[in-house]
Amino acid sequence: MEDVSPNPAPPSESRPLDPLGVAVAATLVVFLTFLLVSPVQVLNLALGVWFTQLFVFLGGGWLVLSATGRAPARYTGLSAWSVGPAAFGFVLGLANFFGIIAPVQYLAQLVLPESWNDYDVSGIFLGQSPVELAFIVAGLGIGAPLCEEFFFRGVFFRGLLSRGGPPWRALFFSAALFSAFHLDRMGFVSRLELGLLFGWLLWRTGSLWPGVLAHAANNLVSTALFFGSRHLESEPAPSPGDEGRTVVLLALGGCAVLLGLLSAARHFPGLLGGPLRPLEEREAPEPPVHLEPPTRLLRRAFPWMMTATLVLGAYVVLDPVGIELSQIDLRYPLAPVPEDAPDALHAERNALYELRVRARRGETPVGEYTQERRRQSRQSGGGRPPVLPTPNLPPSKETP
Repeated sequence: MEDVSPNPAPPSESRPLDPLGVAVAATLVVFLTFLLVSPVQVLNLALGVWFTQLFVFLGGGWLVLSATGRAPARYTGLSAWSVGPAAFGFVLGLANFFGIIAPVQYLAQLVLPESWNDYDVSGIFLGQSPVELAFIVAGLGIGAPLCEEFFFRGVFFRGLLSRGGPPWRALFFSAALFSAFHLDRMGFVSRLELGLLFGWLLWRTGSLWPGVLAHAANNLVSTALFFGSRHLESEPAPSPGDEGRTVVLLALGGCAVLLGLLSAARHFPGLLGGPLRPLEEREAPEPPVHLEPPTRLLRRAFPWMMTATLVLGAYVVLDPVGIELSQIDLRYPLAPVPEDAPDALHAERNALYELRVRARRGETPVGEYTQERRRQSRQSGGGRPPVLPTPNLPPSKETP
């Protein structure tokens, strides 16, 4: 197992800084930057997913570590690649999804108010062109696992560990922040558990890759299940009882695999990068760091800022129709169609998404999409849940 202890900066005239304070300050800056660039995801989700991951989470974390004299790849465990632990992390992520995430999310949807569902998965994929879908899926399966793990575990979690001592408090707070960043109340507990798993994998193996692969497995299997459910929409919906039994069976199978994997790791420590490091090494505090002069900070940040500006400029020049369609979508918001809505409403919404794709290709006038979007927006209450037709009830006796 490779030692990923931080590389202290050479002597500097700057005042020494606490690595924990640097990690907290960096997280605040990244959060503000995340909010600042969020309109990019509104303009184009495929571009926005990659833009946020590369320039906010990866770029922000890389700059913070470089500017404080730490080698980013070594400090975060990115350079500590090993096939065994990485593969173990991927399989662990799959088993964790079925054994823990799926049942926890199922219970959350049963217990919590429907208004807490802030994360509409269908809204990510619907109305996208095939190329955009490919970029979004790649962003969820590759970009998000790598870049989010780099920042939340490699920068923030390790910053929390810098004071030394047991890792459990740092694990919890880094996992809670990771979940809160997704702004989804319904999925908070599920992502909290994921953050704990990913952080534990970094702490135990000394490598970022097992957590990256576990993160990728979770995202890919959830995406695959979503697309699979879309193809099965014509099939009769399972009853609540059947659905609950399926979740229980999957949970039992997933937990059995999880226990088997953890048991195998105890017998074969190489699956987790080798034997556990000595206690004094695992819980040793990190030495203070030194911030580079402002001129060097600007030189480090300039390539990232220039590349981000060029990417946005190229998008504005190359995709004016996409920007226009996004502005139309913002002007006329749509409420999600309830699952129990009549089939006609679902078909109407799907036809609107298909119309958007054709308008994006230039096969249909944008004005035609605008009119249909405006009509469905008004029908759905401008973002409120659509009014469903009431059944024909027999007149009551009091009716004259």
